[in-house]
Amino acid sequence: MKAACETAASFAARVVRWQRRHGRHDLPWQAGGDAYRVWLSEIMLQQTQVATVVPYFARFVTHFPDVRALAAASEDAVLALWSGLGYYSRAHNLHAAARAIVTEHGGRFPDTQQELAALPGIGRSTAAAIAALAFGRRCAILDGNVKRVLARHAGIEGWPGARAVETALWQLAEARVPSRDIRAYTQGLMDLGALVCTRQRPACDTCPLRADCVARETGRSAEIPAPRPRRVLPEKSVAMLLLRDRGELMLEKRPPRGVWGGLWSLPELDPDADAHAHCHTRYGFEVRALHALPALSHSFTHFRLNIRPLEVHLAPRGATPPGQIWLAPKDALDAALPAPVRTLLMRLGDT
Repeated sequence: MKAACETAASFAARVVRWQRRHGRHDLPWQAGGDAYRVWLSEIMLQQTQVATVVPYFARFVTHFPDVRALAAASEDAVLALWSGLGYYSRAHNLHAAARAIVTEHGGRFPDTQQELAALPGIGRSTAAAIAALAFGRRCAILDGNVKRVLARHAGIEGWPGARAVETALWQLAEARVPSRDIRAYTQGLMDLGALVCTRQRPACDTCPLRADCVARETGRSAEIPAPRPRRVLPEKSVAMLLLRDRGELMLEKRPPRGVWGGLWSLPELDPDADAHAHCHTRYGFEVRALHALPALSHSFTHFRLNIRPLEVHLAPRGATPPGQIWLAPKDALDAALPAPVRTLLMRLGDT
């Protein structure tokens, strides 16, 4: 037991010392340890790299400088600023959590891991990261970068997403949390995984944990942790209609849940369906001209979507069906759009 405690203390001390000298200190959400900014960054950083998040974060805090401003915003406004960042359930949960903080906590951010984990979209590790970085709470985190650092240092084999491996990593993470310097330790673990103990070509010679890293000692840094088991993504196909009339384009609001939930998108139909008949029966529109645009594909976590875009010029349209809007293509780019729809609109010559 004494040896284990000494190992944990040495591990934490080296992480803290390294972070203070070499870690990241100028990320836009680090100033002042503001809980709102820490929370927003942690949600955005789920499944997304720092370089991608930084401009989105800047736009978000400009439009929504605090949790009350975010809670008061419309869903469309939130999704428009999130558009292109992907995993849109994060934006829905972010908005719902902001409203819960205002209505249930009086606008004050919860400061414990347990209270934070009760909010929409905040899991165990994210709650711990917010509690540690914003409030200095003694909590263990276990995001993807931290899993890699701990697995290599302790020689824990297997894919970290497997239940037994993840359980072992959580036990290790909790055992190594120090009693002080929580913010530096937590940030240090994340920085080590992002900057040194990287997935490909880790910089083992500059790592503060190299002296007793099992993966380095045994030459298995490339094998630990094991990658996610490979699988073939199923493919789905869809036709998307770029309905055009009098210089405008029709967008359709998607259902609040599911793929691209709540975003403005293009009407869809089976790729083999008759687009003329669909426009007439679904919307009451008559087609004047139709031609195919170059196809594109978009990968999700669980499937790959093949899109067949059809540009459809209508005879003068009648009433707009509920849940649709008409916009000039360049104005439509300001709406909350899925990434492939934005790509399609940018291909048009009048955007």
